[in-house]
Amino acid sequence: MAMTIIFLNFAVRNKVLPIKQSEMKKLFIIMAALLAGWQCPTMAQLELTDITHGEWQPEYLRTVTPLPDGESYAQISADGNRVESYSFKTGKQTAVLFDVNDTKGEHISDFDDYIMSPDGKKMLIQTQTQRIYRRSATAVYYIYNVATKHMAKLSDYGPQQSPVWSQDGLLVAFVRDNNIHLVKLLYDNAESQVTTDGKPGEIINGVPDWVNEEEFGFSTALCFNADGTKLCWIRYDETNVREYALQMFRGSHPSIEQNTTYPSLYAYKYPKAGEANAKVSVCSFDVKSRQTRTMQVPVAADGYIPRIVPTANVDRIIVYTMNRHQDELCLYGVNPSTTVAQLLIKESVARYVKEEAMNAIKVTDNNILLPSDRDGKLQLYLYGVNGQLQRKLTNGAEVTAVYGYDEATGNAYYQTVGETPMNRKVCVALKNGKTQVLSPREGWNTAIFSTNYRYFVNTWSNADTPAEYTTRSSDGKQLATLLDNQTLRERIAALRLPKKEFFSFTTSEGVQLNGVMVKPVGFDASRRYPVVMWQYSGPGSQQVVNSWSVGSMGNGALFDHYLANQGFIVVCVDGRGTGGRGAEFEKCTYKHLGLLEAKDQVETAIWLGKQPYVDASHIGIWGWSYGGFCTLMSMSEGRGVFASGVAVAPPTDWRFYDTIYTERFMQTPQENSSGYDDNPMSRADKLHGSLLLCHGLADDNVHAQNTFEYTEALVQADKDFRMNVYTNRNHSIYGGNTRTHLLRQIVQHFQQTLR
Repeated sequence: MAMTIIFLNFAVRNKVLPIKQSEMKKLFIIMAALLAGWQCPTMAQLELTDITHGEWQPEYLRTVTPLPDGESYAQISADGNRVESYSFKTGKQTAVLFDVNDTKGEHISDFDDYIMSPDGKKMLIQTQTQRIYRRSATAVYYIYNVATKHMAKLSDYGPQQSPVWSQDGLLVAFVRDNNIHLVKLLYDNAESQVTTDGKPGEIINGVPDWVNEEEFGFSTALCFNADGTKLCWIRYDETNVREYALQMFRGSHPSIEQNTTYPSLYAYKYPKAGEANAKVSVCSFDVKSRQTRTMQVPVAADGYIPRIVPTANVDRIIVYTMNRHQDELCLYGVNPSTTVAQLLIKESVARYVKEEAMNAIKVTDNNILLPSDRDGKLQLYLYGVNGQLQRKLTNGAEVTAVYGYDEATGNAYYQTVGETPMNRKVCVALKNGKTQVLSPREGWNTAIFSTNYRYFVNTWSNADTPAEYTTRSSDGKQLATLLDNQTLRERIAALRLPKKEFFSFTTSEGVQLNGVMVKPVGFDASRRYPVVMWQYSGPGSQQVVNSWSVGSMGNGALFDHYLANQGFIVVCVDGRGTGGRGAEFEKCTYKHLGLLEAKDQVETAIWLGKQPYVDASHIGIWGWSYGGFCTLMSMSEGRGVFASGVAVAPPTDWRFYDTIYTERFMQTPQENSSGYDDNPMSRADKLHGSLLLCHGLADDNVHAQNTFEYTEALVQADKDFRMNVYTNRNHSIYGGNTRTHLLRQIVQHFQQTLR
């Protein structure tokens, strides 16, 4: 009956009534019939709170670790109580390596993660984890012996950070309060302090500072040499780095009770573009003599050391260095005893060395596998351990991940772009020069290889199917299915959601762009629908993917389906600057972030407006972080195609953002003032459309300063806007009911402005 009333109200408003009584009777009969069989399982089942509370999350394998035998791997059990080993060949469980309810010595009720020793005989069991930044955390660790089930605390003197094993499993080093500590297992877990100069805000030993952690993607900056006689680490002197302070309130979920009346400040070192970075150096510690030495690593005063890695040679560790512009990467072999450094590889490419490429370098016993886009696409190059170029291993589609190099066979294993940039496949570059695809299904494929490269765990999904985990042999043959998320697949199938539609078009500048579209259930091509566009658009990113991670909030685009159920077509297009299409497409935004990205989003809106099923006057755009920045740039591009937009945690002036990320793509403000000057704040007077701004007040990444300064620019430009702030929330804006509230504001904003 509700549908009949809605129809009648529509008819009255649009002057369809009166109609003849006989026709009205027929109408009611038809409507009654429709109501009798009418069901809308999507609307009934796909609720926003279910999406934000994880009701539609797939199952996944937790912390898969290949074991030294080459035949098995470890993982955390589904209930989170055990670490179990499984056979690559059969997919069946072979042993329980750790059980939280079956230990000798110390006992715990639960655990968060584990770190296997290199020989597979021991573990560090991680408990009471407290997050610091995106990748860093402190925790209380326990040393666990797999054979005896004996468990003992790693330290009795407070939580630990970033512990590492020696190769023989007899030593563990970790960081506490910016200093390195060493535990010797053969000496009744005796603990000693290696460094004493660590001090908050000044000296950090063994773990990166905020900006190095965030932008070089690592949280551990120490390692042992091959025989465990030397401990080596990166030392950061951030004395001259300026502080940024976040105001913290009482808040809720969790509450900070001491801030009930007066807020407190959380201050930390955050180098903004063009400002001073921490000064870096490399040190070694002789475990026997306890002598500390400073390595002779050639690094510029304003340069970076983004990695330190061990080798199979007791007299060598490898240290990576980068210049401040990040267009030159050097790998040095350094002797931890003599401190002498030898240049092994110097990688210099146009514009910048991709952080992903640097992070994917693999050091084996006798070789170094280096990804490089020196020839226009990221490809693999094999070097000898002393830096001699052996050969180029790949010469095809863009390499997107590196899994390793098998010295026994000469084969290299990696992930690459599929037949289209939206897909990924697992491949092997054979020693004979041929390439073999190891993942047969179209979609998104990743791999975790056994230590001997005879097997791998293949994770596969596509835009409409949650992840499936299988084990495969090194030739790609499927051996066993580990997890297929069948229950979730059936639940999703019951929603009867439309398939995501991939498409491409060519802009007025002759650039072909790829996109993905989500249409409402019951889509009617004769109607004109409002459109909500979303994007991220950051350098090297990719959102238009044939993967279950597709969508503005991932997870099979379920939030986008929810938005589509409100009557919108939801669209994402990857513009210039995004990944998977080679160096020129990705790096063409260099020194002028936002210019081409915004043009491409405007071109997308113009193209959509020409489609017969789109209401060109009601197109909106939104994004988070870089996507928020691009939203503001696009709404201020000048062509006025967007009626509405939402920017979540947006950078608004790159002078407010950190050195490493910003200068990688923009150089410094002193060198490139014109590039920095074109930003949302300078474009404030051109803003077109209804705008909602959202920001977490405790965002340590994109500071709320960005939004506050931007709102002042809007006020002075006499532009209206709405703003939501989230107390004590970081860049991810979650906790308690926060994420639900945020997403509901986005939905409601578009409902109110695009009708």
